[in-house]
Amino acid sequence: MNVLLAVDGSKFSEAAVQAVGALARLPGTEVRVIHVIEPALLSIPSMISGSELGLWTATELEALRNAQRAQAEGLVAKARETLQPTGCTLSASVEEGDPKSRIIELAAAWPADLIVVGSHGRKGLDRFLLGSVSETVARHASCSVEIVRPKG
Repeated sequence: MNVLLAVDGSKFSEAAVQAVGALARLPGTEVRVIHVIEPALLSIPSMISGSELGLWTATELEALRNAQRAQAEGLVAKARETLQPTGCTLSASVEEGDPKSRIIELAAAWPADLIVVGSHGRKGLDRFLLGSVSETVARHASCSVEIVRPKG
């Protein structure tokens, strides 16, 4: 079974890693851990930057991009370390793009039998403004999707 696990560093994502841990012990299971970086976030002007007119310089953007990638690589490495004792085949990657679209694309291209994501459980305006990655993935994925919430 091919399991695509999307992580974002939240407690919801940690619950998803734990849920995959139980599945990963099944013989023949392969888990691919991913984190998707949204590159558009790096081009948003910031009023706190020391640059003229409050815009990021190329050097500042590159430093921010490198820091974001390092953090993302740490997230997938942590999930991979957690799942290592299960004995499943593991791979991990950091991707760029819209998380909703990229998760669906990667799952279809692999092909995944199951996508596992955490759910933040946002409601109202937060959900409208931020969207729901888990809901979009569940609606549009070509395979099964497990949405995990932390206990309690």
